[in-house]
Amino acid sequence: MDAQLEDKALESTLAESLADLVPDEKIVSEDEFVEVVGGALEAVGGTLLFKMCVESGGEGQHVAAASVGDGGNRQFLLLTLPTGGGSLKVETVSRSSNPVAGIAAAYAGLMDAFRTAA
Repeated sequence: MDAQLEDKALESTLAESLADLVPDEKIVSEDEFVEVVGGALEAVGGTLLFKMCVESGGEGQHVAAASVGDGGNRQFLLLTLPTGGGSLKVETVSRSSNPVAGIAAAYAGLMDAFRTAA
């Protein structure tokens, strides 16, 4: 299976597992976002790297970066959810146009270096 098909399969699996967990039309707190993302990552054996809340065009958005797998098979994911509610978007970093996507792999590399040094 090529990498692009694997990326789409991973995105689909996560999106399906999240469909019932995300509130549609209400303000989503950071705690609720973390709970939803945590549940989704647990389902695929993923690890949360970091989370943040960003504003773009006057609209707030929760963003989380995560990794799934390890070694050469590790993939990085970006999960985004508007703070005003709506659908959770799950995409692999390699397919994302979100500026935060570029930070995910660098952050994971930094954390790997810290673990090695400790």
